[in-house]
Amino acid sequence: MVNRRQFLGAVGLPAVTAMVPALNPMKMGRALEALDELATSTATPQQIAADESIWLGVQTAYSVDRSLVNLNFGGVGASPITVQDAMKRYLDYSNTAPVYTMWRVLEPQAEGVRQRLARHFGADSEEIAITRNASEGLQICQLGIDLERGDEILTTTQDYGRMINTFKQRERREGLVLKQFAIPVPAEDDDEIVSLFEDNITSRTRMILMCHQINLTGQILPVKGVVQMARRHGIPVIVDGAHAYAQFAFKHEDLDCDYYGTSLHKWLNAPHGTGLLYVRRDKIEDLWPLMAAPERQQDNIRKFEQIGTHPEANFLAIGDALTFHEGIGDDRKEARLRYLRNYWAERLLQNDRVHLNTSLDPRFSCCLSNVYIDGVDVNGLGSYMWDRHRIIVTPINHPDCTGLRVTPNVCTTLEELDRFCDAMEHVTQHGLPA
Repeated sequence: MVNRRQFLGAVGLPAVTAMVPALNPMKMGRALEALDELATSTATPQQIAADESIWLGVQTAYSVDRSLVNLNFGGVGASPITVQDAMKRYLDYSNTAPVYTMWRVLEPQAEGVRQRLARHFGADSEEIAITRNASEGLQICQLGIDLERGDEILTTTQDYGRMINTFKQRERREGLVLKQFAIPVPAEDDDEIVSLFEDNITSRTRMILMCHQINLTGQILPVKGVVQMARRHGIPVIVDGAHAYAQFAFKHEDLDCDYYGTSLHKWLNAPHGTGLLYVRRDKIEDLWPLMAAPERQQDNIRKFEQIGTHPEANFLAIGDALTFHEGIGDDRKEARLRYLRNYWAERLLQNDRVHLNTSLDPRFSCCLSNVYIDGVDVNGLGSYMWDRHRIIVTPINHPDCTGLRVTPNVCTTLEELDRFCDAMEHVTQHGLPA
């Protein structure tokens, strides 16, 4: 639990009192009061989720544009002002004498960020690499495990396109075989999902890729069940956690996976271009990095961070994002995000023409959701939302599901969700304009 005094100490009191000109000190004070309330409240996460007085304070901690409605925070999140300011301070300091200030002073401080991420994820710090995004972390695993011509890789038809393309390149280059299978939309039976993975394993299967949460629909999959099943078959499982981390509460022990990649600039709201890669300690030595590392680092998690010169400011400000996140609390943030999703979804579902590609069961989803209107073109609907209402949503056109992906965040207001619902209900009554 982080109280106001700890929060101030973590971001640095000078940073709070000497923010960039755009920061209103009164707004920052209201945000800190909200964190104070969260830290001292005895209410349940579900009760707090519906307390707009608290969340108004959290909303003021962001510099988001309120002239539009952003419901695509799942694409890339927005950092609180304290995180933006921390990154600017680190970057300014880096530029005073980069070869000294960035490489010799700031770069070693990343070890503290590594330790904090490990603590939050529930792992050893020697199993955590700081990356630039989920794609980088996952491709380290996808390309770093040795395979032979004819070996099969198993994944679903709903996994992320970039990760599927990574394997397709290995198909073309190395003669591997990518095998994909469909899963239900939505899926509300964990045993069925585990069985589908197992039923598609053959004598040539050498690797499995699975999502923790599917980016198309927000479907949460039974990672632990699939990992433990695959382990009995001697097959490694790479887990794509791009959307899961910091959206809902979990620890590594809940997954029991050997490989996990996620982005920190989505739901943790860390600086853009930050990610986390977990590799179980006894798996590090045999996993090749994307960029060459010295042989002495063969069993060192830091070999996956050998990318050449990079801005240390982004990585160090992850710590400020984690402090803000912990100030809210994993369980309370999850409850709020689920509350926001239910707020708009339950209203729209009162109309028989509106449907979800996402389960409302909290075991299988959280905030990220997919909605559609019978007979309404999803691309046209997405364009209408922006052109007429300045609402940002994500049209999803996939053989397994079609709809609008909707991803608010803790900075989203109920009024903004009402505007989205008003626009959707107008379309159900009048259709899209010609």
